[in-house]
Amino acid sequence: MKLTFSPASPFARKVRIAAIELGLIDKIEFVPASVAPGQANDEYSKITPLKKLPVLILNNGDVILDSYVIVEYLNEIGGGGLIPGYGPRRWKVKTDHSLINGMLDSMLLCRYEKMVRPQGTLWQAWHDDHWNRAWTGMARFENRPEVLNGSFDIAQIGLVCVLGYADFRFADCGWRKAYPKLDAFYQKALERPSVKISVPPAA
Repeated sequence: MKLTFSPASPFARKVRIAAIELGLIDKIEFVPASVAPGQANDEYSKITPLKKLPVLILNNGDVILDSYVIVEYLNEIGGGGLIPGYGPRRWKVKTDHSLINGMLDSMLLCRYEKMVRPQGTLWQAWHDDHWNRAWTGMARFENRPEVLNGSFDIAQIGLVCVLGYADFRFADCGWRKAYPKLDAFYQKALERPSVKISVPPAA
């Protein structure tokens, strides 16, 4: 299998952590890819018109899109427990992950608004609204001990990627001081090889 990949992508990090946890990391070839707003990438568009990372390309050429769907696929072929198979916990974990994924989307849009948008055209209210979505999402998980102290599943992996991306791209945002329980959760998660190995490089 091949995975389009950037070490800066929190979505690719999610898949990488899952692959390590499931013992599948050696079965995946990581293919560097670069996508950016406003920049054409015709070759990558042939793989996915959405131009998003990551994409998993199976040995038969089939393409699996979206980091969650990729993790779900790996979890199935690896016989793992990163996503509960049935019952109320399955829907809680999937809902938590959807919130977390939305937080990552908003953080990425904030990054683009500040770093990519032409000078003088920044839409501050739009930026602030998206940052507030991520920030209040952190506040919600600060008060969710059943998530922070639960099993290492797709929700915890996603939360690791949110906090790691905050460190990587928003180092001065103050999330550790504002949310000490999240800080403790992330420090404990860093003891896992999958999390420690996948920390993004220095910005």
